[in-house]
Amino acid sequence: MLFINTRPIDRAQALTQCLRQSGFDVLDLPLLELRPRPLTQSLKQLYSQLLDTQFIVVVSPTAVQIGMQYLQQAGILASQIEHIQWIAVGKKTAEALAGYQISSHVPDVETSEGMLSLPIFNQLQDITQIAFWRGQGGRQFMMQQCTERHIKVLNFVLYERDCPQMTLVKFSEWLPQIIQAEKPYWNCITSEASWNNWVALTRDHPVVLDNCHYLVLGERLYQLLLGEKNNHQKCFNITKILDLEPDTILQMILQLQRKL
Repeated sequence: MLFINTRPIDRAQALTQCLRQSGFDVLDLPLLELRPRPLTQSLKQLYSQLLDTQFIVVVSPTAVQIGMQYLQQAGILASQIEHIQWIAVGKKTAEALAGYQISSHVPDVETSEGMLSLPIFNQLQDITQIAFWRGQGGRQFMMQQCTERHIKVLNFVLYERDCPQMTLVKFSEWLPQIIQAEKPYWNCITSEASWNNWVALTRDHPVVLDNCHYLVLGERLYQLLLGEKNNHQKCFNITKILDLEPDTILQMILQLQRKL
């Protein structure tokens, strides 16, 4: 059984270890590399507006690390933002915030839809301004939903999300092994950006794209891949998952294999 672990390097280890211990062959092939953007003057101006902000949505542990570093460099004291409510996309992000003595609200489903459904977000009718600590290209849906609710959005783009150059090299090296492996191959897709990079990576090898069974995070991403499958007459399989815990992914694969 082959699992292609496309999570970023700093988030892939626990999943790889869990699956290997259960007898899977795992290829670590990260689709996203996170690189900090510089702290520009315009970004410093966004930090100054946090004094009038009710919520900060933090989308990853990387966003926590860079966001807190730049908060200090921008000269904003922790005491000046004690009024802010924090929303973390998932448990790992919440743990990263806890390292700064910040408690946060965490959705049951680690997606934009999950965050929008949080009671704290929907019970307050007087939200006027919300900040997003995110990477380039991420969380567009949630920001759009906030804008439609007439909430001012402070858009902190703290890092870039690119496909690592090493992934291109590894994919070429491992292609024969992937093609010869037992089908289906398993792959976990957690964002639209990672899916787009996977499609680009396999463009000249559609058999690899089609022979994967994709575990996708949340309903919106599931619908995105379903549309791709139907519109382009692909034959891959898709299953929705609600979190990224290694055991959740393992148990889902084992459950699906029993049905094959």
